[in-house]
Amino acid sequence: MNRRAAVIAAAVLGARLGPADAAGPAPSDWPNKPIRILVVYPPGGGIDLIARSLGKKLSALWSVPVVIDNRPGAGTTLGAGVVAKSPADGYTLLITDVSFAIAASLYKSLPYDTLADFAPVTLLNTVEDILIVNASVPANNVRELVSLARSKPGGLMYASAGNGTLNHLAPEMFKQAAGIHMVHVPYKGALAALNDVMAGHEQVYIGALGSVVPHLKSGRIKAIAVTGTKRSRVLPDVPTVAESGVTGFDVAAWYGLLAPAGTPEGIVDKIQREVARLAREPEFQQQMRADGNEIVASTPREFGVFLERDVAKWHRAVTAAGAKVD
Repeated sequence: MNRRAAVIAAAVLGARLGPADAAGPAPSDWPNKPIRILVVYPPGGGIDLIARSLGKKLSALWSVPVVIDNRPGAGTTLGAGVVAKSPADGYTLLITDVSFAIAASLYKSLPYDTLADFAPVTLLNTVEDILIVNASVPANNVRELVSLARSKPGGLMYASAGNGTLNHLAPEMFKQAAGIHMVHVPYKGALAALNDVMAGHEQVYIGALGSVVPHLKSGRIKAIAVTGTKRSRVLPDVPTVAESGVTGFDVAAWYGLLAPAGTPEGIVDKIQREVARLAREPEFQQQMRADGNEIVASTPREFGVFLERDVAKWHRAVTAAGAKVD
């Protein structure tokens, strides 16, 4: 069994959380120099704005500069690779998203071990996703959409931001769970995919609720269901996929904070406590919920368990879809 396969197998068994970090409290003088947070996307996106908001608050709290370092590229693996090889002293952190878990199976090789080379700090939030269709599609709920797809195998096309993205793999999981066939049409980015669904060139899309909601009033698309385990505060009348008949369906994106493996436990715990406290401030929560996000602010161990399960879940999805990028 090769190294990558061993990581996936361990995740499936839920048997590892990565190497134990050094125990004990954080040094009394930590932090005493600038902290760098690598963001795996370009400036201006949702995860970048959250990183900058947290960075500003942490800088004021600890009286040291917190520098946001945008490192997009290689499907979010470039920035992760830099952090994995950085000193394990708490001064270099990674803020990433669900692509981190997907990449473990999507790429033949990575410059790091997804579960062994990082110390989980906190799962910041989950990002709600929604299943929509073009307004011309004669389906107003999941059952009608499934019936339509079964009556026209391959007649429905779903758009995505590209191979291996969440809005490629989530519809693949929906297809498998519902026993239907739809055709994948990849685009270069989520905005292009959503725009073409609104224009009627494709029929189906699963994407971030925050990016879709502003367009619902246009009448060009219809909300069918949210993809997580519970209804959204933003669209409380829209049911989940699971409660609509596709039992067990659960897809959600997320943002999380990690450090290099071996970062002292005391430093990891200190970062987690402060980030969790700041994330629960009313202003920050309001900012998150307006985009359809829910604060989690988990403990490091909880985030470690979550990562194992998420890596395993997306491994199954990537394998079933046959998704490849290299």
